[in-house]
Amino acid sequence: MNAIAAISTAPGVGGIAVIRVSGPDAIDICSTIFRSKRSLKEFESHTVHYGTVTASDGSDIDDCVLTIFKAPHSYTGEDTVEIACHGSVFIQQSILKALIANGCRMAEPGEFTQRAFLNGKMDLVKAEAVADLISSSNAAAHKVALNQMRGGISTELENLRGKLLDFTSLLELELDFSEEDVEFANRGQMLELLDTIKSKIEHLTKSFDTGNAIKNGVGVAIVGETNAGKSTLLNLLIGEERAIVSDIHGTTRDTIEDTTVIDGYLFRFIDTAGIRETSDKIENIGIKRSLSTIEKANVVLWVIDCKSVNEHIDWMAGKIVPLCKDRTLILVFNKTDLLPDDEIPTLENLFSDIDAPHICISAKQGIGIDTLKKQLVSSAHLDSVQGDVVITNMRHYEALCTALSAIDRIKSGLNAGLSGELVSMDLHDCLDALGSITGKIYSQDVLNNIFSHFCIGK
Repeated sequence: MNAIAAISTAPGVGGIAVIRVSGPDAIDICSTIFRSKRSLKEFESHTVHYGTVTASDGSDIDDCVLTIFKAPHSYTGEDTVEIACHGSVFIQQSILKALIANGCRMAEPGEFTQRAFLNGKMDLVKAEAVADLISSSNAAAHKVALNQMRGGISTELENLRGKLLDFTSLLELELDFSEEDVEFANRGQMLELLDTIKSKIEHLTKSFDTGNAIKNGVGVAIVGETNAGKSTLLNLLIGEERAIVSDIHGTTRDTIEDTTVIDGYLFRFIDTAGIRETSDKIENIGIKRSLSTIEKANVVLWVIDCKSVNEHIDWMAGKIVPLCKDRTLILVFNKTDLLPDDEIPTLENLFSDIDAPHICISAKQGIGIDTLKKQLVSSAHLDSVQGDVVITNMRHYEALCTALSAIDRIKSGLNAGLSGELVSMDLHDCLDALGSITGKIYSQDVLNNIFSHFCIGK
């Protein structure tokens, strides 16, 4: 396997850049372009050395620091050298050219991590967690990715798979003694185990919605009548003038989306067109998009103008509330600074038949926003998974669903008294599904798809 090389630091000019080289001949190749008091081949693993990197014609490129990691004690499991040079783009490219001239080739996206997987340094879950860790944009996503990279999900899945494998072995042993009609695998114990495994897998699959929200952001739709203060609220939540604020009805005619981090969690806020009865065709298109945005959100903020609660409120409730059946609805009474305190309880009573938290704010004055943020974090139920194993990857979720389906078939087969041979087929389907998550079973197409999304140099 040829040595590969790539710049591992971010593109562009910086104080320092790092070029990574990995492969059986990585140290030999680097020795040819590195001039120091002793040869790189003489140094021990995990040591750092100062010297000069030279071009193919012998001219100096830069004074650098090289770190040596000898197989198998490296990230990839191969001999690896990391070259720390000055951050000039010219210097970086010159070093790469010298490496390629001496036998390296440019690494593909994610190829260092792919080699780590192929060399048994990590499983697929941990490998994918590396990419998630690099792209994590908030504390919660970082924590989940770090837990996965350290084996949180892998340990859980391997335990389940190991127990199933034991029973599969016993069933297949029965096939070798089929003429003697013996039973090595206790069917009752097997059904109990399947119920336990099914419960654990269902728990993992149910965590996907929360995991996806942690990784990609909690979708929050801001809806309500025109001029209720939705755009003002969006601007306040994200901390910049993202949406146009105007007294003119129907200013927002399309969705406006932006993100912010609250208490370490990423939220995706979507300001929508005001919902009202109108004959304007363009505005009606925006209203339809507003209603469809509700169905895609995790949380819905229904912004209500305290000064104009009128006969249309029942019509509005009929449009919004039915769409919030499977998501969290929060009623946000805006412009409360314009309303006498004794009128607020009366206002809340108008919505008492709607089972949703009520928050009083003034988006213009910034009143009540901290309370609203706390309610958002609480309503998203993100803190319920702290310290728990969480599924954030669609590939893992689909494989777990496949495993659940196989378990149902196994249970049906056992209850129907099917032969061990037929039950064993479904057991293998379940084992394959669980094994595909960690990489016990994989195809080259799956690997190419996973690692193609990595950055070059990782």
